[in-house]
Amino acid sequence: MSCPICEKRKPGRFCPAKGERICAVCCGTGREVTLDCPADCAYLLSAHRYEEEHRKPFPPDTPFLDARFSADIIYSRQSELAGVAFAIAKFCTGQPDASDSEVLAALASLAEAYKTLATGIYYEKPPDRPAPRALYGELAKFLANLKQGEAERTGFSTLKDSEIFALLVFLYRMGLLHANGRPRSRKFIEYLRAQFPKSEDKVREEPRIIVP
Repeated sequence: MSCPICEKRKPGRFCPAKGERICAVCCGTGREVTLDCPADCAYLLSAHRYEEEHRKPFPPDTPFLDARFSADIIYSRQSELAGVAFAIAKFCTGQPDASDSEVLAALASLAEAYKTLATGIYYEKPPDRPAPRALYGELAKFLANLKQGEAERTGFSTLKDSEIFALLVFLYRMGLLHANGRPRSRKFIEYLRAQFPKSEDKVREEPRIIVP
């Protein structure tokens, strides 16, 4: 009996995505590329642990690599940061096919929009693909409601566009650290979902987002 994917090698491990045994080579090459690996697959978890231990630096062409902002913004706006993270996790719960690359695309586009807003210019270019475009819209709506709600409570909003830009870039960089570049990977999404109890429908008063 041979591996059902390559039809050459002997199947040595059970693949929950295929529902049958496949060879180790096809597992490694197809993982999160051609195979929709469930988050609890033992081989996927092992691969993710290896990736965490062997992280690579950001390439020179990484968006917002030159963005600089004070760490005080991240600490003072932890509640808002957790709110955006929760909005992403909640969206992806309803979109089981959403991938890390789509989340990163939405964050990058929205960060670019707020980067220009901070200079007094209104410009936005949502992603073309349906899933990241939908997430872009959800996050933009969440942030607008956040500012509006604060303004209604206090008479004005203290949350600046430059601060929102910093929070989005922070989450984008966090996503790059946790994502592995595989087209079907949900590693970053699963990380965000793990920050909030599944039964909870709103953000805790004390967010669990890890801020270095």
